[in-house]
Amino acid sequence: MSSIEAFITVTLTTVSLLPDPTSKIRLAAISTSPVDPETLRQVLADPAGGAVAIFVGTVRNHDGGREVLALSYSAHPSAGERLTEILKRYAKNSKVLALGVEHRIGDLGIGDIAVVCGVTSAHRDVAFSVCSALIEEIKAEVPIWKNETFGDGSNVWIGAS
Repeated sequence: MSSIEAFITVTLTTVSLLPDPTSKIRLAAISTSPVDPETLRQVLADPAGGAVAIFVGTVRNHDGGREVLALSYSAHPSAGERLTEILKRYAKNSKVLALGVEHRIGDLGIGDIAVVCGVTSAHRDVAFSVCSALIEEIKAEVPIWKNETFGDGSNVWIGAS
């Protein structure tokens, strides 16, 4: 094998903060690549888990009575760290077995997946309630902003103040 054949090129399009595999936090990512709920489901698998609740947030075609054509997400460089801090707080819950979140940034079209958030626990009530609280806190606290483009050609930034 020549020295040229030994080179491997790796291009990273995902900024991930992944702890060791035994951690409750299985995925914490801000990504420019399409988000796959099945990948999240697989990383959340746990033999003690009887419930996996996964929220999938998609780009809808309307907002506030206006037609939405597309949107673009931007993230502050600290977004991944902030996401991980939030996940660490939820990981302290003794009834939570596994957690994961991936949020896409960049240009997205109608129907594209923008975010997946998941929780594994022994029982569904914990998985549902923690997943709901987790996505609400992420949307409120992680510095990710979206620019919506409307059918009339106008646009608006959401989450940027």
